[in-house]
Amino acid sequence: MMRLWFAPQTCARVTLTALEEVGQAFDTRLIAFMAGEHREAAFLAVNPSGKVPALETDDGVITQNGAILTYLAETYPDAGLLPLSDDAAGRAQITGDMYRCSSDLHPLVTRFVMAPMISTDPGDAPRIREKAAQGLAMQLAPLEQRLNRQDWMAGQDWSILDAYLAWIWFRITGAGYDQANFPALQRHYAMASERESAKAALVYEEKAQAELKARGLFFQPPPGEKQ
Repeated sequence: MMRLWFAPQTCARVTLTALEEVGQAFDTRLIAFMAGEHREAAFLAVNPSGKVPALETDDGVITQNGAILTYLAETYPDAGLLPLSDDAAGRAQITGDMYRCSSDLHPLVTRFVMAPMISTDPGDAPRIREKAAQGLAMQLAPLEQRLNRQDWMAGQDWSILDAYLAWIWFRITGAGYDQANFPALQRHYAMASERESAKAALVYEEKAQAELKARGLFFQPPPGEKQ
């Protein structure tokens, strides 16, 4: 059985969605960041970087969301997580979109949502947040154009890229990012959120949040000012 180490509202939501699409048995282990569990020996033995998600499989531990999602897509091709192609250029295009989410957008999400934690000087937070908002606008603009032409990131069919983009949208809009210039992304998020696997992932998160709240360890970033 696969085991996912996760925390609610993190990008591990995308992995949860993927596992639901795969349909194989898995269990979860919750990491409480406010208790420092990501720095404890038990978790560092699983993922030395101290980050979620981390997926234990029969093939070993897979870390980094892009690697996990690619592994699941290739191991369970019938789940349709990603378009699989024998063409190197086609595979590179999909990999590029994965990196767009994990390397271009994800770091900007962190800076926008968690700006006060980026610098030891609280006065830096507004500047960090504003620069992140500018970067997000640039990175999201071509995706807005793409989703004006097609329903999903990879074309006519849903893929796990859509779950990743939906999580990004959830995080930034929940922190006050202005949605006005992105109607196609708004529509995309609504569609992606209706998928049964997305709803199932939220059930895991709700249970985890309830546990963290009971332990006094649930952290909810305050919504920022509209940009």
